[in-house]
Amino acid sequence: MKKTVARVIICALLAGCLAGCGATDAGVSQNAESSYVPQMPTDTETSDIYVTKIDGIPDDFIRGMDVSSLLVEEQSGVRFYDRNGKETDPLKALADAGINCVRIRVWNDPYDADGNGYGGGNCTAETAAEIGSRAAAYGMKTCVDFHYSDFWADPNKQMCPKAWTGMNIEDKAQALYDYTVDSLKTILDAGAEVSMVQIGNETNHGMAGEAKVKEMTTLMKKGSEAVRAVASEYGRDISVVVHFTTVDDPDEIRNLAYKLASNRVDYDVFGVSYYPYWHGTLTNLVDVLKNLAESYDKKTCIMETSYMYTTDDGDGSGNSVSGSDELEEYPVSVQGQANAIRDVCAAAYEGGAMGVFYWEGAWIPVPADGGSRADKWEKYGSGWASSYATEYDPDDAGKYYGGCSWENQALFDFEGKALPSLDTFKYLKYGAVGLNNEIIKVQGIEIKAAPGDEIILPDSVECLWSDPACHDGLSVTWDKAEVAAIDNGVTGTYYIHGSAETGDTTLSVEAVVIVSNENLLADPSFENEDHSAWTVTPADGKPDPSDYQQKAADAHSGEVAFHFWSESDMEFNLEQTLTAEKTGLYSAEAWMQGGDFDDDAVVYLYVIVADADGYETDPVILDGWVNWKNPKIEGIEVEADETVTVGAYVKCAGGAWATFDDFSLNLQ
Repeated sequence: MKKTVARVIICALLAGCLAGCGATDAGVSQNAESSYVPQMPTDTETSDIYVTKIDGIPDDFIRGMDVSSLLVEEQSGVRFYDRNGKETDPLKALADAGINCVRIRVWNDPYDADGNGYGGGNCTAETAAEIGSRAAAYGMKTCVDFHYSDFWADPNKQMCPKAWTGMNIEDKAQALYDYTVDSLKTILDAGAEVSMVQIGNETNHGMAGEAKVKEMTTLMKKGSEAVRAVASEYGRDISVVVHFTTVDDPDEIRNLAYKLASNRVDYDVFGVSYYPYWHGTLTNLVDVLKNLAESYDKKTCIMETSYMYTTDDGDGSGNSVSGSDELEEYPVSVQGQANAIRDVCAAAYEGGAMGVFYWEGAWIPVPADGGSRADKWEKYGSGWASSYATEYDPDDAGKYYGGCSWENQALFDFEGKALPSLDTFKYLKYGAVGLNNEIIKVQGIEIKAAPGDEIILPDSVECLWSDPACHDGLSVTWDKAEVAAIDNGVTGTYYIHGSAETGDTTLSVEAVVIVSNENLLADPSFENEDHSAWTVTPADGKPDPSDYQQKAADAHSGEVAFHFWSESDMEFNLEQTLTAEKTGLYSAEAWMQGGDFDDDAVVYLYVIVADADGYETDPVILDGWVNWKNPKIEGIEVEADETVTVGAYVKCAGGAWATFDDFSLNLQ
């Protein structure tokens, strides 16, 4: 009964908005301006940011943004302001910034039996209808993102909607068809200009509780069939989109596209997520997009991307990315964020993609006034998850529910004012020249030397400027006492500080000097094409579960790492053997990350000298993706001409996985 009441309230709010006769709970009028036409640049403009134009980018290139949390943000008291500080409908601000399509996720039933929302926007067909209709009034189209789940769906989590639990695949497919038809009609009837519909969200490893390819593609085909039926009935041109991530793994993407083709899934657009922190280089992205288009004659689109402009946490609930995720070419700043957006759009255009969607660019902290933030997250669903989601998702939301984790990647500041980087989208075609060319980052310096080498610090440092075309460096003065303290005769790490002058400003500079012996291992980071220096020896009767995986997000450095996974139990050794040239004490180390290990799993680093003396670390506990562990062994006694074997031992149950990277063996 309470759930029904909650749904009636939602529908009433929707009807009120469509009638143009009210304000939201936030108190901001949502009466969209009919036939609104935003004014776009016709030439290069002056702005607070620099944007290098993308030659040839078409006017219909999708400059999209996911705004799924918008309604609950407004209900929680969030206000939005344009670049001049004037309060505004955020959708108008998006249209004025060049956004031409909004993306809105849809969950089947994100409520418990008492009508309490799971959070994350409490996204339903009704909320999508309201947001989509408002967007249409400002000239923006809508991409509907069906998750086919009652809550978040991503590569690691594709849970079945409560109402479909226990259904066989035929009944579930029909339920999915009916749900898609009904939901899409609700959104269209509200006035949304739907141009794209996703039949699943990041469905690499499942959809709606199904993990096998045959069942997944059966559901996708029914979802596509439903979209085609509604599009025909309404006389609309609506593209069917499939959506995957791990674009940094070209082999997996090709395999997914092949499975879709083999199972005759009817779709128009192969969508991918691309987050610069996790999904490899832009060069690889371009190659993957081109390959998909050429091999399968499909359009492509970047369905999700983002980048942070600050490392601050606006609501005390923690952020999904932090300073450790910063990429050298994109310093954490508003300009760095703008550069990242521009470059992803440029890569998408070069790869032939339809466009780019920025993910949740308006998801910012709710104000603490008028009640605690936690109360608002629970009441309105404006955090990533509420405690009420525990019944549906006990292992994730049930443990970690809370506020927004994305506010430092939004395109509005914590108080709701549009950032200059939001305007990047409207400047893509003609570019923008910033008002002030400032240094946004002084590049750090790392000098590696062997004992006895002469160490020379540079006279200047490289800088990143607001203007991407500016590459001027700055002269630097180093601390003489710290330089004199460097002892290049022994191994060690030294931090040397300096200063660089620019105008009236003095900038701090740091150089890291590392005196270390050569890493004696061949192909230590697995970046070579030839991995023959390493051997994998499975235990008797066990398969070899390993490969050398090109996936930057899973590598500690570079793009390649040693990887293993198997459905069956695993036991093997990864080793490299060499002959020492010098007598002395040696050290060895490696980097490891992985997950899904049981309590009986055993993983450790070891060194064997002359087939006799053995050294090994304590068992390494691998407990999560990119939660890197660094086992080390020091004081390894080796005589000249003795053999030294560096290796890793693994014994674990099926289903566990890990990547190993950056092995080293050094004379101390």
